[in-house]
Amino acid sequence: MAETLPAEGLTLAWAWLLLLLPLPWLLRRWLSAASGAGMQALRVPWFAMMQDSVAGWMKKPLLALLAALVWLALMLAAARPQWVGEVENLPVTGRDLLLAVDISGSMDTQDMVLNRNPVNRLAVVKKVAGEFIQRRRGDRVGLVLFGSRAYLQTPLTFDTETTAILLDESEIGLAGRETAIGDAIGLAVKRLREDAASERVLILLTDGANTSGEVQPMQATEFAAREGLKIYTVGVGADEMMVQDFFGSRLVNPSADLDEDTLKAIAERTGGAYFRARDAEALAEIYQQLDELEPVESDQEAIRPVDELFHWPLSVALLLARAGAGFSMLPGLRREVLEGGTWRGRASGGGAPP
Repeated sequence: MAETLPAEGLTLAWAWLLLLLPLPWLLRRWLSAASGAGMQALRVPWFAMMQDSVAGWMKKPLLALLAALVWLALMLAAARPQWVGEVENLPVTGRDLLLAVDISGSMDTQDMVLNRNPVNRLAVVKKVAGEFIQRRRGDRVGLVLFGSRAYLQTPLTFDTETTAILLDESEIGLAGRETAIGDAIGLAVKRLREDAASERVLILLTDGANTSGEVQPMQATEFAAREGLKIYTVGVGADEMMVQDFFGSRLVNPSADLDEDTLKAIAERTGGAYFRARDAEALAEIYQQLDELEPVESDQEAIRPVDELFHWPLSVALLLARAGAGFSMLPGLRREVLEGGTWRGRASGGGAPP
């Protein structure tokens, strides 16, 4: 049986809470006033002003109206008003896709060009991979950052926009300066094996070789193969780079430490593929190919976006309560001023009351 979608428009999620609207009137009608006989009172310099204000609260039509409006606004906020939007069709693939991004110290090498400006490798990865993530509507996407250790930055989620933002906020060296490729794969296997998605994919992006971690890359790859995890590996870094030193300019290979053999073996063992990104354009083409290899399916699920609106009546209640408190203080304050400013004198540091 198909799931019934809520109607479009303004709704109350907990409308039954509005049954509590007459509660203050019922309490005032049924409960008797507390007796002060036999009780020791605490002397407060400004208590007389408050007593006059509170005693006349319900006797003044304006203040009584404000109190009723405050209670009404609070009950409306508690009932959770929501705006239900138009139906949206969300593509659903049943695929879990995890990105493992290298943020070790070597990713700070400035051998890439972005918008005609020299930038480091991570800056290019943030831009291209971020756009790739936002295209994956319908997939559950997660993010692993690794350096000397591997960390799960974002668990698997349909919220691709937030995942892209967290990737953009990552910094070089946040997980250490070395490279733990095996730990990154192992963490991905651990997270993805807990889910029953029909397809599980890991995209591993690095610019070096395994120099840290508890698990060797090929050992972790065997675990991944047994779990049915497909791994696509991407090697990042230019082949040539001009550097300046004491003897002048010279041409070097900034990707000399890239272990392409291991990355190829990882991809081959798990049924994935290895890609080489020497510049920003090549990296963008790789992610386009990944879109083709792992396309977003055409199956769709109808949903209605829901926006919570409780903060509006809650704000109104706070403003009305503040206004009511100000109005209720005026008579007592006026009396204190006319009687010689006793309250003002005590508040400014006068002696204790007699």
